Amino acid sequence: MNKKTVRDIDVRGKRVLVRVDFNVPMQNGQITDDRRIRESLPTIQYLLEQGATVILMSHLGRPKGQRTPEFSLRPVAERLCQLLRRPVQFFDDCIGEVVEQGIRQLPPNSVALLENVRFYPQEEANDPEFARALARLGEIYVNDAFGSAHRAHASTEGVAHYLPAVAGLLMEKELRYLGQALTHPERPFIAILGGAKVHDKIGVIQNLLPKVDRLLIGGGMAFTFLKAQGYEIGKSLLDAESLEFAAQMLQQAGDKIALPTDVVVAPALEPNVPVRTVPVSAIPADQMGLDIGSETARAFGETVKSARTVVWNGPLGAFETPPFEQGTRAVLQALAESGAVSILGGGDTAAAAEQLGFADKITHISTGGGASLEFLEGRVLPGVAVLQDKS
Repeated sequence: MNKKTVRDIDVRGKRVLVRVDFNVPMQNGQITDDRRIRESLPTIQYLLEQGATVILMSHLGRPKGQRTPEFSLRPVAERLCQLLRRPVQFFDDCIGEVVEQGIRQLPPNSVALLENVRFYPQEEANDPEFARALARLGEIYVNDAFGSAHRAHASTEGVAHYLPAVAGLLMEKELRYLGQALTHPERPFIAILGGAKVHDKIGVIQNLLPKVDRLLIGGGMAFTFLKAQGYEIGKSLLDAESLEFAAQMLQQAGDKIALPTDVVVAPALEPNVPVRTVPVSAIPADQMGLDIGSETARAFGETVKSARTVVWNGPLGAFETPPFEQGTRAVLQALAESGAVSILGGGDTAAAAEQLGFADKITHISTGGGASLEFLEGRVLPGVAVLQDKS
């Protein structure tokens, strides 16, 4: 983490334009999970304590460059007001003379939230004029939106070309935990990968395999690896395009990769279907694997308990539909008891930890799905690269 942060600059009396990630799940206009808003509070509160005026900008959903009421950030402003216990001025646009005038008239040491930057197609196009229009609202730029740092958009990358640009406290925390795991992990260093497709994790596997002591693979992607070993996988998820890659990785890695030895199968992914646990050598042709079995959960759990650093991306089964959450739950339990530095990345992994009651027992849950994946792949994140270096 060699980027300057809000602690390295003088913000007193300044208008600070902060890119946050308020892309929260909504249902019928109500926020169903405010974790991303809560994660931004330390940066906002620090800036206020230092005497800054805080102007927040974010995207929400995919309005595709259109002003779409269902993607308005107004409900987020209301929730933020409750969390901060102070007024939050909401602007129903993010650029333009009216917004600029309104920002200039804000009382010192206040908080404002701009409307969804993705209401403009210029945001995702990283249009320089749009970035300049955003930059006119502040005197310092802070990127605290790790979840969007892998996108070179106007509000995440473009603005930094027009204002002094530093990292927020959440961005700093994300880079510190993920960076430490990749460069100087306490060993044994274990990675757990789950989720649906191998293809989505090819870069992560290639980057992590030389670094980890063990790579545990579960979830839907495990069946592509099992198929590559010659097992019949019934109706289980198969990423056929990645079969050759899986075979290569198994050949290269030897026993560094651990795959399930038993799985929970069912005729369909539905609640209350008949389920049974079978060895991976005996998956019925008319059944699909939907979770790791109890023997695998125990083995994965033992490996995790011996670890000092664990990075986990992707659940080990279809945890949203009981009883296919048992494998993920068992390994989360082992992780909670391990004492290891534990880092969870990806929205589904975070959701599983939250739903199953382990979120408060994890060292760090990343707010970035795609961003944490790209970071684990070893890619440069545009929204980070553009920030000022410390040296």
